[in-house]
Amino acid sequence: MSTPPLILLLSGSLRTGSTNDSVLRTVQALAPSDVRTVLYDGLAGLPHFNPDDDADPLPTPVAELRAVINEAAAVLICTPEYAGTLPGSFKNLLDWTVGGTEICDKPVAWVNAAAPGRGQGGEATLREVLGYTGAIIVESACAKIPVAPQMVGADGSITDPGVREQLSRILGLLIGSHGRSAELDRA
Repeated sequence: MSTPPLILLLSGSLRTGSTNDSVLRTVQALAPSDVRTVLYDGLAGLPHFNPDDDADPLPTPVAELRAVINEAAAVLICTPEYAGTLPGSFKNLLDWTVGGTEICDKPVAWVNAAAPGRGQGGEATLREVLGYTGAIIVESACAKIPVAPQMVGADGSITDPGVREQLSRILGLLIGSHGRSAELDRA
């Protein structure tokens, strides 16, 4: 029996109560029973990227990050934008993926949860950095879905039915990317 595919959920926010985390927790709740999801929680523990340290043995948090990326069939990102680009901590996470091959040829998408008129700089930077990693951007699964604080319930997930429907569609597109290829169906 094969293991269900794993979708790795990466939040670019360190803030408690982040709408980016709420988006990804909602995706977890909406995932079908034949799909596993992991919300990565090691962002704050990653060391500052240093090319001298990007060699075996890798720092433990980096090795753990790369292992979960390697296990994932696909990656869904939700990150805020700070000062017109990605937050430094999330850029640091992505920098640690450039030297490895774990994300190369892996389907990746993102949700931009920023208010209307915001977040384009973060998206542009994310697209550029993912290009360096060799990730396959699933354009149809990338979306801008503004999430207002009042859309988040007490449990931290999004209650708005329209947003939930959009997130479910995005997850379906990401899961189905490349026709549920061998990568998505691997054991």
